[in-house]
Amino acid sequence: MGDGLVLGIDTSTVVNVGLARDGVVLATAVINDRMAHVEQLTPLVRQVLREQALTVADLDHLVVGLGPGPFTGLRVGIASARVLALVASVPLRGVCSLDVLAAQYVHEHPHVAPDGDFLVATDARRKEVYWARYAADGGRVDGPRVSAPDEVPALPTIGPGASLYPDRLSAVLGPGQLDGGVLASRGLHLIDAGTEPLYLRRPDAALPTRRKSVLTWRVDRSVR
Repeated sequence: MGDGLVLGIDTSTVVNVGLARDGVVLATAVINDRMAHVEQLTPLVRQVLREQALTVADLDHLVVGLGPGPFTGLRVGIASARVLALVASVPLRGVCSLDVLAAQYVHEHPHVAPDGDFLVATDARRKEVYWARYAADGGRVDGPRVSAPDEVPALPTIGPGASLYPDRLSAVLGPGQLDGGVLASRGLHLIDAGTEPLYLRRPDAALPTRRKSVLTWRVDRSVR
């Protein structure tokens, strides 16, 4: 028995949606705007389903990428996936987004897959990258982590982070962006990472560490 109809959602970088039935990709859609997660994710899901003459009620599973990635983007994607899974009454599986890129690499580029380990890296901003280490078969052996490119192991590296720092990472031919179709078709067979986002660090909008001064207004009751 196959996996049934699976919807994949990932907002760890850009907005990615994929749809697959029994491991066969039916549709993919992407919006390459890192600031459009809130406005574009739900319409994109509806579009993908509508183009296949399907609705949320037809889903059997939902897979969501947990990052690592920016705070706001991950929060939007994971919250939307939780709501959709609840509405459709289907299981929700969370996976590390870097694992999806590793699966893409092994599947799409078997002729250039390294004999040994390789890395997947994505942009963490602040002149850093999110990364994880994988065996040649795509199994994760270390990470995910966040660090400066100079602190990343000197191994063949794929993913959108590799192209950002070609002089500091050992970039090789491989996927430069997560494929929502791979997430949908392979996600149920990747390591279950729960449903909590993989932030790896605190959000940029941190809570204040010092109390703000508060002015106390005194009422002069002698004034009528």
